[in-house]
Amino acid sequence: MGPIAQPVEQRTFNPWVDSSSLSGPTFKYSLTVNTSRQRQSSWLPAYIALGIVWGCSFIFIKLGLEFLTPFGVAFVRCALGALALLIYAKFKGISLPKDRMVRFHLWVVAILLNVIPGILFALAETEVTSILAGIINAVTPLMTIIAILAINREEKPKTFQIFGLLLGFFGVLVVLGAWKGLGDNPLWAIFVLLLAVSCYGISFPYTRKYVIPLKIQTESLMAMQLTLAAITLLPFYLFDGIAEDEYRLGPVLAMIGLGVFGSGFAYLWNYKVMQLAGSAIASSVTYLTPLVAIIVGIIFLNESITWNEPVGALIVLLGAAIAQERITLGKGKANR
Repeated sequence: MGPIAQPVEQRTFNPWVDSSSLSGPTFKYSLTVNTSRQRQSSWLPAYIALGIVWGCSFIFIKLGLEFLTPFGVAFVRCALGALALLIYAKFKGISLPKDRMVRFHLWVVAILLNVIPGILFALAETEVTSILAGIINAVTPLMTIIAILAINREEKPKTFQIFGLLLGFFGVLVVLGAWKGLGDNPLWAIFVLLLAVSCYGISFPYTRKYVIPLKIQTESLMAMQLTLAAITLLPFYLFDGIAEDEYRLGPVLAMIGLGVFGSGFAYLWNYKVMQLAGSAIASSVTYLTPLVAIIVGIIFLNESITWNEPVGALIVLLGAAIAQERITLGKGKANR
């Protein structure tokens, strides 16, 4: 289990002791602690930036809709993200994938991860708050589990997964205030939000099966993926991309932030966290983004929030944590 788990002397490390005493188990412990702190200090800034940028994505979308249509928001964010990563890849001397089959798989991922959700989230936010969009986005882990179970039909769902899924979707009903109807939220807007996160859910097992085994540099994959997404969205943008010929600084900066960081560098930060801290910590950013979305929506857009929205969000996140076995039911591992 590594040096920390090995027996050490029961005394506190004192940095002021004579250097000759720094030997044996205690010295090994101090090295391990320092290494652990160095690793944390290297991935923690990227983790925090990731949570903030992805949490702010929903308010960026809302602001972008002041001068862009949903097609326009989806295209601009992908185009700016692609441009940023293409420049970065060029600077790093990283080439793009040239194999046609690799590009096809990346195009499928782009459709599932960028094109369809990019349009649908913007479309829904023409009617719902950025806060609600951010909370519904937290359903992504549940949709991912459903997609994995649907694809691997020979693998039977485990008890904790079923319980987590049911609890998570109960949380969605609480978020929407199902006992009093959907309030001011149109049914179609809720449907397209759930459809968008369903695409996210399908994209992850597809990526794991067809893209990750290629072992291509992340910068190369993401630059190509976003480029293909932007090319796919370009005809829609040309057809109906601009809503108003009025370009205020705030909405323009919001779209730059959404594209360059939310759709561009954020994926590189996510990969860095995954490398340094592991996939469990990297994916836990899902639990941070709804909190950020709620805070910025209230502060900057004066959006209202009812008690059931944050409570439902907590239930959704709890269900996702149980379904992912981050929280086990009972003692030891959950029933299998």
